[in-house]
Amino acid sequence: MHSKQLFNMTVDNDAVLLSTFRANCNSRRTSLLRLRAMATLVLLPGMDGTGDLFSPFIDALGDRVKTVVIRYPTDKALSYEALISFVRSALPPNEPYVLLGESFSGPIAISLAAEAPKHLRGIVLCCTFARSPRPALSPFTHLVAALPLNLAPSSALAWALLGVFSTPSLRAAITNAVRQVSSAVLRRRLLAVATVDVTGLLAQVHVPCLYLQATQDRLIPARAAAEITSANPRIAVVQIDAPHCMLQAAPAAAAQVVAPFFGQVVAAL
Repeated sequence: MHSKQLFNMTVDNDAVLLSTFRANCNSRRTSLLRLRAMATLVLLPGMDGTGDLFSPFIDALGDRVKTVVIRYPTDKALSYEALISFVRSALPPNEPYVLLGESFSGPIAISLAAEAPKHLRGIVLCCTFARSPRPALSPFTHLVAALPLNLAPSSALAWALLGVFSTPSLRAAITNAVRQVSSAVLRRRLLAVATVDVTGLLAQVHVPCLYLQATQDRLIPARAAAEITSANPRIAVVQIDAPHCMLQAAPAAAAQVVAPFFGQVVAAL
C-alpha cells in the first residue's frame, strides 16, 4: 500500500474517532441537561413555614435549578415528627431531588436524609442546627412562648433575623410571613426547637451534604455547624457574609454556592 493511501486512511480514521467523541460528548451533555431538568430542589422553610420568604433565592437561582416549595400549615400546631411525615408525603415520588432545610427545617431535612429515600441525591442545611442551638435558654422557652409571637414587633424581628442587612422590603416580607401564622403554631415550633436533637441521625446521612453558615447570624451560633460536622465529617461548610435570613438578604451569594452543588450531585446519578 502506498504511503499516500496510508495517510488518507489515518486521516479518515481520526475523523471518525473525532466525530464519535463529539457525538458522545453531546450525548452526555444532553443527558446531564435532561437529568438537571428532571431533578428538583425541594425547599423547606424556616419557622414561619409559609415558604413566601424563598422568593429572592428562587429568583437568584433563575432557570439553573427547578424548585418546589413545601409550605407548612399555618393553623395546625404540628410537632417535628408530624412535619417530617408531612414533608415525606410531599416529596417528588419518581424524580431525583435535593432537600434544602432552612433554619427550623434543618432537623426535618436531616431526619429524612437519614431514611435514605430512593430519589434523594443531596441535602443543603442553611443556618440551622441538629439540636437546640441555645440550650442554656431552653428553661425560659415556655416564658417566651407565652407571648403572642405572631405579633412580635418588626424591629425585634429585623434585629434578630437581618441585623445590619435589614431593609424596609425585607422587614415587610418577614413581618408579613410571621403574621400569617397563628401564635399557637409558632409557640409549638419554638418549643420543638428547644427539645429537638437529631445529632445521632447525622451518621446515617450518606448523600452529599452542604452546610451554609451565615457569618453574622444572631440566632444560630457557629457551634451548631461544628456539632453537625463533628457528627458527620463528610459535610462541607461554606461561610457567607449574611445574617440568619441568608436566603433573603444574600440570595445571589447563596445561589452561587447551591446551584453548582445541585448540578454536581445530579450529574453523579
